[in-house]
Amino acid sequence: MTRLSESAADRIADMSRADLRVVLRRAALMLRNVSGVPLEPVTADTLDSIAAEMGIGRSELIQIVLREWLETNAYLPVRAIDEESETDGSA
Repeated sequence: MTRLSESAADRIADMSRADLRVVLRRAALMLRNVSGVPLEPVTADTLDSIAAEMGIGRSELIQIVLREWLETNAYLPVRAIDEESETDGSA
């Protein structure tokens, strides 16, 4: 559905109203049926603030935090870091 929505956005001028209506209804159904993890308001606000500070979405931040927690607690193997690759930050 994501690809279909992106494709529709790229060629919106060429789509018929009926086709666009179908794509939008499918997207709305998918969003309505998504079951997220309920968060306490203070947790949600904190995540939103950190995500905004980092310039990423809340979902991406949650993925990063969860992956790092799983690695730290030995539930996932630690990812190897390529020492010779360039980075945007500094250590």
